[in-house]
Amino acid sequence: MGSESKPVQLDLFDHIDPPAPAGEVLNGMYYEKATDKFVSFVLGRRHYEEPAKGCPHDREWQERLKRERAI
Repeated sequence: MGSESKPVQLDLFDHIDPPAPAGEVLNGMYYEKATDKFVSFVLGRRHYEEPAKGCPHDREWQERLKRERAI
């Protein structure tokens, strides 16, 4: 009957602060002026892109994105 020891759970990430976003995190569809493409972002990461020329989406939608969500 000696001493019983219980396992200790270590939190390896206890001392690490999560990195703060370096500005606004993009989420959704945007128009990228430099490349003339419609680009979708998911949590700040580039996910999908489509050339503006020949884009199958509605013309009104394209124009609205170019006005309101240009990057």
